[in-house]
Amino acid sequence: MYYVYYVAMHIDIVPNRGSRPAYLLRESVREGKRVRKHTLANLSSLSDAQILAIRAVLRGESVRPVASMFEAVCSRSHGPVQALRVAMRRLEFESLIASRPSPQRDLVCAMIAARVVAPHTKLATTRWWHTSTLAEEFGVTQADENQLYEAMDWLLLRQSNIEKKLAARHLRAGGLVLYDLSSSYFEGSCCPLAKLGYNRDRKKNKLQVNYGLLTDPRGCPVSVSVYEGNTADSKTLLPQVKRLREEFAIDTVVIVGDRGMISHKSIQELREMDAVSWITALKSVQIRSLLEQGGLQLGLFDECNLFEFTHPEFPNERLIACRNPELAKLRAHKRRELIEATVVELEKVRGMVEDKKLAGSDRIGLRVGRVLNKYKVAKHFEIQIEPKRFAWLIREDQVSSEATLDGIYVLRTPLPAREMDSSQVVRSYKLLSQVERAFRSIKTVDLKVRPIHHRLAKRVRAHIFLCMLAFYIEWHMLEAWREILFADEDQQAKATRDPVAPAKRSKAALAKITSHTLEDGTPAHSFRTLLEDLATIVRNTCRTPESDQNAPTFNITTTPNASQQRALHLLDTIQM
Repeated sequence: MYYVYYVAMHIDIVPNRGSRPAYLLRESVREGKRVRKHTLANLSSLSDAQILAIRAVLRGESVRPVASMFEAVCSRSHGPVQALRVAMRRLEFESLIASRPSPQRDLVCAMIAARVVAPHTKLATTRWWHTSTLAEEFGVTQADENQLYEAMDWLLLRQSNIEKKLAARHLRAGGLVLYDLSSSYFEGSCCPLAKLGYNRDRKKNKLQVNYGLLTDPRGCPVSVSVYEGNTADSKTLLPQVKRLREEFAIDTVVIVGDRGMISHKSIQELREMDAVSWITALKSVQIRSLLEQGGLQLGLFDECNLFEFTHPEFPNERLIACRNPELAKLRAHKRRELIEATVVELEKVRGMVEDKKLAGSDRIGLRVGRVLNKYKVAKHFEIQIEPKRFAWLIREDQVSSEATLDGIYVLRTPLPAREMDSSQVVRSYKLLSQVERAFRSIKTVDLKVRPIHHRLAKRVRAHIFLCMLAFYIEWHMLEAWREILFADEDQQAKATRDPVAPAKRSKAALAKITSHTLEDGTPAHSFRTLLEDLATIVRNTCRTPESDQNAPTFNITTTPNASQQRALHLLDTIQM
């Protein structure tokens, strides 16, 4: 009788109720038709990685350290680029720029994405985007700064068509349109747009350029126009209204602008246009005139913080008076601090005169003028200057008179009450804060339009338009990410709360701010820190060790964690 033996070794997994199963190294022996198993060792004390390695050996595989199997020759940040690609796809952004693919469209989209992720000059951008997957994703790996400048020129020629598409998406006839003007300073003096003007950046003696931003009621940007740096706010309004009607085909429109934008002269011109209304505020001089004439009764604020009235000086218009007690306290506190700071400086000047370190009416006047101009409260002081004497007195009557209007503002609009009640008018005017938010983001917070280095007027216009388009994408990303940012998710409360009272965050938003975490315990983010968190998703280019430079490579991309997957998923919910 002959016996045939077949011997095989393997690892058996034996369930162990709720505990970790037992791992047994066993030998299987076949004797004819019978199979016997012998336990050689208990491997339960080994780690899962060690057990998997033993299994591989039993299968006849070669076991090597993972690090020796391949090496990473390049690692590039991918997460923020992936987020931008998702957002741009949801917004159909490429077709917004141009309906047909082209190298110029790819370059423009790449520049806009780079402006959101890491704003740089055009030269620095061509060097930065190779540290991420942006150049590869947008197909611009070979582009240099000259090609970017050419793409900017191409974009400027398409600005009108792009803005028409944006207007069709976000503006509607009879709806609100928000408009405001801001400025940014130049580095250099060669651009014909660069002029000295009212500098909102508080950069003295800096040439600047002005630009007006047109948005929908939510603050979503639709159009931007660039003007010379000394252009007055009110002079830019009528061209925007004409664009709305002629280029964007918006027949009826309600323009919301501040008191400097929609001036009394501008309103006279708007009256001559059919189906154009406005919401703006009166200047303090106009409010005081109404008070002195008896048209504005402050006693009515004892019963409410908002009331409506009319006045012959504003025919066919409704005036809505509002009083915000918190704003009144803030202005009173600021005035007191400015006066006290001015008093300290004036005392120094008086001391210098008494010590005979400063003499002469001209010299004393120049020094006093610098002090008064510094804190802008000259109207509250009575100044007496002599060649060897200097005295001052606070005009308490002037201070008290100004204090009566603290926290009071008056809105004006020709809209009838049946179309928009008083509360809605106030809420609509406060929407201008959305445009201010856009300017902050474009100028300093994220996109950093300034300082401007371009010399040609067309390049400056293209640069600012490019920044506006970058904010268009960022705006939608911010809206999609509200629940994981520090932002307030309860946007419906704005339509029901007291329109005059200071805005307050919801309890959920306050909880995020104080704890720095979301309800599930994960970190809450700002827009910038969320992009930085996504930047830990990288694309590694790998190859086998000790291979030559021409050896084939392969990519391994980091698997997003749960928070990163949530952020990317939310971008898939963007609505145009």
